[in-house]
Amino acid sequence: MTTDTENITVNDRTYRWPGRPVVVICIDGSEPAYIEQAVDAGVMPWTEQVLKTRGTDLRCHCVVPSFTNPNNLSIVTGVEPAVHGICGNFYYDRENDREVMMNDPSLLRTPTVFKAFQDAGAKVAIITAKDKLRRLLGNELSMGPDGAICFSSEKADLVTLEENGIEDVLGLVGLPVSSVYSAELSGFIFAAGVRLMETVRPDIMYLSTTDYIQHKHPPGSEVANAFYAMMDGHWKQLDALGALIGITADHGMNAKHDGEGNPNVVYLQDLLDQWLGVGRSRVILPITDPYVVHHGALGSYATVYLPADVDRGQVIERLRQLEGIEAVYGNEDGCREFGLAGDRMGDIILVSTIHTVIGTSADRHDLSGLDAPLRSHGGVSEQTVPMIFNHPVSGIGNRPQLRNFDVFDLALNHTSPR
Repeated sequence: MTTDTENITVNDRTYRWPGRPVVVICIDGSEPAYIEQAVDAGVMPWTEQVLKTRGTDLRCHCVVPSFTNPNNLSIVTGVEPAVHGICGNFYYDRENDREVMMNDPSLLRTPTVFKAFQDAGAKVAIITAKDKLRRLLGNELSMGPDGAICFSSEKADLVTLEENGIEDVLGLVGLPVSSVYSAELSGFIFAAGVRLMETVRPDIMYLSTTDYIQHKHPPGSEVANAFYAMMDGHWKQLDALGALIGITADHGMNAKHDGEGNPNVVYLQDLLDQWLGVGRSRVILPITDPYVVHHGALGSYATVYLPADVDRGQVIERLRQLEGIEAVYGNEDGCREFGLAGDRMGDIILVSTIHTVIGTSADRHDLSGLDAPLRSHGGVSEQTVPMIFNHPVSGIGNRPQLRNFDVFDLALNHTSPR
């Protein structure tokens, strides 16, 4: 990690110093159709104007597994999980025989863009919906009156100057703390971002929402359109305050149910227990986190750990025959395909088809909280996401497939305000 006051280099990527405040927004679970249909419905007038007259509307690929933690950490480090180490929301620590949430900064293997810019003297502000991400995003940052600001809207009432770099967020924003299962949790993020831009004016700001709405409401629905209209209004305010805005997503979202609204699930642990014997294999679902009410810990990606005496190749071939399974890889091939850290993946990696999810055992998934047909993510089918800027982007014509973790590069190095 190097700096020369004009350029910041971190994880083998070099970024120019921002000429104006840069705000990068990660809309959790936002497949492109959400913005497209909200614009068509006329409820995102600022976004429509930006896309038609002065901005940039691109598509890019997110990281697979298309889950929150690996993608947010790729966005803020500029590299794949093979480098930063966060390969899911949840993983199996084989060495210590324990299943672990991937929200501890000790699991992060490389510095963030935020750390590099703060070391060079930049003011950094990070607001995320879920507290599970806060410590990872704020890893190694100095907090306090002259340091970074980093907090979650979930715990906005508990902020301290020492831990979060700010006090009395509720007083600053003028809104209460909302339920983690609400649209208002994300609305708070944008309202707080506007107030920070008005008062602190950070050089670099990162705003990361929750996908509660996208898990329950499809693109173009009344509730989804209202959610995107809310964001549009706040983006307009940030734009008016002079911010260069880059918008992307951590993953898309798809329906994962049949015509009657019942979840399409491959219960993988049950099958492997039948094939190999009970308890001889372990299925890990990296979508698992503390917030499973809206998806029941069912996603389109899984990894499997096998005992040494089982023929991995035979199991892979058998899994490939299952209806609803799109692709099956051995560890090495899967990690090469998706840019993952091999020591944090199992012996087998699976991705399900667009409208199917993978579970462990049927009796281990509580689906009682699903009050709408299941929508979820995790596979290749949720890989395409938007990348939008409120100013023109240039100089990327020969670049291969854009990734969502190119957003800081494009915002800082390739975006020119008119």
